[in-house]
Order: sequence, then structure tokens, then C-alpha cells
Amino acid sequence: MVRGVVLALYRQKSDRRQKPPWLLLLGLTLGISQGAFAHPHSFIDMKTEIISRDNHLSGFKMTWTMDEITSADVFYDDANAKPDSVAWKKLAAQVMANVLGQHYFTEVYRDGQRVKFEDMPAEYHLYRNGQKAVLMFVLPLAHPPLLAGGPIQFSTYDPTYFVDMTYHDETAITLPAALSAGCKLTLMTPKPNPSLQAYALSLDNPGSKGMDTSLGKQFAQQVQLQCH
Repeated sequence: MVRGVVLALYRQKSDRRQKPPWLLLLGLTLGISQGAFAHPHSFIDMKTEIISRDNHLSGFKMTWTMDEITSADVFYDDANAKPDSVAWKKLAAQVMANVLGQHYFTEVYRDGQRVKFEDMPAEYHLYRNGQKAVLMFVLPLAHPPLLAGGPIQFSTYDPTYFVDMTYHDETAITLPAALSAGCKLTLMTPKPNPSLQAYALSLDNPGSKGMDTSLGKQFAQQVQLQCH
């Protein structure tokens, strides 16, 4: 059963691995205080660049930096592979294919209508930054909307909230210089009430009913792009 972006990023491991990948991540929650969100077992720091062409929003350049434990598992079988090696290229292609299988974990809306994506990214790269895995890809829109008009909203999240996918602040989303005067970006971070936080925590307890694929959206950040 797929459990969000972490399991989507993991490949099938050989029989010598004795535990499912997500069990290796459980230690992440042990040091988190009672007041913190402890349900996520993995963390992705996101950055996004807006891509425009001929006054249309044509896509997004996304960079996802995974935490060190998640990264170790991503690189599990290819720790010594070189970026130009066949093994590395296969790893990058498989990671990207699994992300595509989850529709980039992203939603884009204009006037209440969902904006569709192209089936394939314009480009993608997987690389190391110290001990962390970084996935960069360009998400192209199938029918680029005009930038001017009603606001465009987009969000990227794991539906099960098994993985926390977060922008550190508004500086993590950037506009090209040509749009900086006529467009404004607003990052909206939800503030879940204590009962929702308690529910998220309860899903880690033995005997819980399992995944809730509506949970992630309630914790998801939303970005609004308004151009004139």
C-alpha cells in the first residue's frame, strides 16, 4: 500500500532489508515534543520557481530536499553510484516516475477549476547535497493560463500527511524578474486546531484505523499567485 511521497520515492528493496522503509523512519518522531506535529515520519523542504512564457504561467521548477534519514534510504542500493553512471540515471528515473504516479503531489487551481499538467516533466535531476537527496524537476502545465486575472492557487503535499512537505517561508517561492513588479506571491500556512493535531498523532498508535488520505490537505500550505 502506498503511503505518500516517502513510499513513492522508495524503490523495491532486496530481501536483505528486514524492515519496510517507513519503519526505519519511526525514530524521527521520538525526539519531537508533545506540542509538535509528530505524525509525519519524513520531511521535505521545498523551493519553487514560477516559470512564465508570453504572459502565461507555463509551469513550476520544484526543488525538494529530503531529510537525512529519508535520503539514506533513497540511496540505499546506490550509495556509491556516480551521477553520470547508469545506476544513478536509473535511480533518478525511478524516483521521478513514482512522483509522476502521484501527479507530482501538486494541485493547481484557477477560478475553482483544476489546471492540468503535462504527463512528463520538462526536465528532472536527482543529486546529493551533503547527506541529503535533492530532487529537482520542472512541472509543465498542459494548458498554461494567463497570468493576469483571478488568483492562481497551488499546493504540494502528501495526502496522508506521512511526509511533511513544507516551504520554510515566502522566500522559498520565487518569481522571474520580469514578473516581480506585476505579480504578488502569498504563502498561506494553516494553523490546525488541537483536535486535528491529536487525530494526526493518533494515527501512529497501534490499533489505529490506518491512513486518512484527506488529512494532508488540512495541513498543507497554499501559495497564491496574483498578477495584474
